[in-house]
Amino acid sequence: MSKLGTFTRRTFLIGSAAIAGGIAFGTYKYLTPADNPLLDGLKEGEAALTPFVKIDANGVTLITPRADKGQGVYSLQAMLLAEELDVDPYQVTLSPGKPSLAYYNGAVIDEAMPGFGDVIGKLLGFQITGGSSTVPDLYQRLRMAGAVARETLKMAASVVYNVPLEALTTENGFVILPDERAISYQELAPSAANIAPQNEVTLRPASQWRYLGKPHQRLDTLAKSTGTQNYGIDMQADNMVYASVRANPGLGAPVKSFNASSAKKMRGVKRVMPITNGVAVVADNTWRAFKAVNAIEIEWQPAPYPANSAQMWQVLENHIQPEFENIQRLDNGRVEQVLASGTPSELVSAEYRTPYLAHAPLEPMNATVLITDTRIDIWTGTQIPRFIENHVAQLTGYAKANVHLHVLPMGGSFGRRLEDTYVLQAVEIAMAMKGTPVKMTWSREEDMSHDYPRPMTLAKAKGRVSNGQVVAMDMQLVSASLMASWFGRIDNALPGPDATITTGADDQPYGIEHYRVTGYKAPEMVPISSWRSVGASQNGFYHESFLDELIVQAGADPMAERIRLCNDPVADQVLATLAELANWQGSKPSKNRGRGVAMTRSFGVACAYVVDVTNTPAGIRIDKVYIVADVGLVLDPVNVEAQLFGAAIWGLGHAINCELTYDNYAPQQTNYHQYQGMRLNQVPEFHIKVLENNQSIKGIGEPGVPPAAPALANAIFAATAKRIRELPMNKTVNFI
Repeated sequence: MSKLGTFTRRTFLIGSAAIAGGIAFGTYKYLTPADNPLLDGLKEGEAALTPFVKIDANGVTLITPRADKGQGVYSLQAMLLAEELDVDPYQVTLSPGKPSLAYYNGAVIDEAMPGFGDVIGKLLGFQITGGSSTVPDLYQRLRMAGAVARETLKMAASVVYNVPLEALTTENGFVILPDERAISYQELAPSAANIAPQNEVTLRPASQWRYLGKPHQRLDTLAKSTGTQNYGIDMQADNMVYASVRANPGLGAPVKSFNASSAKKMRGVKRVMPITNGVAVVADNTWRAFKAVNAIEIEWQPAPYPANSAQMWQVLENHIQPEFENIQRLDNGRVEQVLASGTPSELVSAEYRTPYLAHAPLEPMNATVLITDTRIDIWTGTQIPRFIENHVAQLTGYAKANVHLHVLPMGGSFGRRLEDTYVLQAVEIAMAMKGTPVKMTWSREEDMSHDYPRPMTLAKAKGRVSNGQVVAMDMQLVSASLMASWFGRIDNALPGPDATITTGADDQPYGIEHYRVTGYKAPEMVPISSWRSVGASQNGFYHESFLDELIVQAGADPMAERIRLCNDPVADQVLATLAELANWQGSKPSKNRGRGVAMTRSFGVACAYVVDVTNTPAGIRIDKVYIVADVGLVLDPVNVEAQLFGAAIWGLGHAINCELTYDNYAPQQTNYHQYQGMRLNQVPEFHIKVLENNQSIKGIGEPGVPPAAPALANAIFAATAKRIRELPMNKTVNFI
């Protein structure tokens, strides 16, 4: 167990505000606290709302600002607050709160800019959900907020009942007096509002936790199991109209002309209108909007990038050259000299490719917008609430204070809802229909063709082995810049090289003596965005596949040689535990069977797989998957396992089946029948173990993805002697 219970309190400033008989608590890392986002507009008799805790006559409301897209962060944020506040998390109200600077996220930036993320996150008001950052960012802040609220309520009871503070305890939302009377937090809130926050608090040790670190049911399990969870697509309002759009499949390119005469005659159609780069239909239900918008004859302008996949691959080939912009954060030893001195039997070279990939969440993009002369209300699921407010204000000319975003649960995202094109389209339509709520929904085909996908990338690698060991590895990677593309859309492109081009390859826990990784920035083609595990999703495949090729060429054992090369004690223990969990005795247990191993460290988490496959006459069958990861501290053991085998199914399914190929600017895969995930009958047996040796707490939503593809590819080689160097794998082998 890592020592995560020790905190330096000097780094925290505890802020509070008292309004209308309630008390508000929040924690901030810097000397100037952000304004409380929920004090404005309070009605007579309402209690105060603060960034994290609201207590009034109706009970306790916990603010959980990181958005829930299925990964369970509403539940975990509530548990962090409830554990210290001493309330039953199943008996409180949860709210994502109003988008605010108070909910900035520093951890998500710190991954790319270590040591500076928190400062930049606060200065930019960077409220975002992503990068497996919720737990690292809020673990300390939310517990402190709950503890300060708890101790301030105890002080209120001490004053009101003239009882020594040290004689008081708390239990499930009550302060317990020495005579065993239980005084509810609601009853104490008005008095606590007039007492200075009790900043000198001690966080409860893990030995006293009732929820954290223990198996429990997520707070959203009942609603999701009974179909009562409401997502953005479930939004309803009086007098609502329904819209859908078609935009240029060449992302960012405009419409040349369109003919909507047939669509206007269709049943239920209320309006046809141009929007930025496309055309919209407003109808009396979503299905009729879909049918009508697809009946419009549209001629598109070409996009300013290659029109088909073959041309795009050529762009990457042309830019994996020293004269183009590159990033090189790893260059150890004498790579050039060592590779030049090797004999043919000691040298290995390979080229790998990964395609564009869609996010394809089950809930398609949608937003409901109501615009009046004085305000804009938006209901949608999003990971970037403050950026949406900014963009809508810029688009409409309304003051940002008059843009009101209501964040709703999401039916999946995987990075998709780090964009807001769909919201801005809905706002454009609603601007033409003031006073009428407009619900805009994309068809699945529109969702596939207007996703900002994971980039297509290419890798070239060389290496040398000697005396049964890997001694040199040189990897070159080329990709368009994700940060320039995505961050350029939501704000302004950050200066400097894009580390995501090499992430998952240049930061791995191996002490190869002669070791170099270089990333090259290619021109942007299809605009791209973050996909679950970002750059590590493809670079982990490249790195661990080529390392396996080197190990096999050396005649070494794939597990033993990785352990020998490992130069990080946390990652070393992950591999050792994996070998024990999987009972590793080599990569070829019997004829037609193979075992593959891979480890990728991403988002600070070392995660390793062993995949077992059988080569049957009908194709490859994935039998078992063993996973070990180290997150530093396990707060929700049930959900950690779920995130890991969910990531495995995600990573394996995409590695087997999925790609976006382009012709005339449009992806040829338009729906799930052409972009299939892993089938239920293909899902293997999982064995998972999570370690707690990391010295800092980490998130687990993304690190489980990168090792999946290379571990499977390495297992297939062990079973068939076929090396897979291009995804999806169904181009090389069949699966059953």
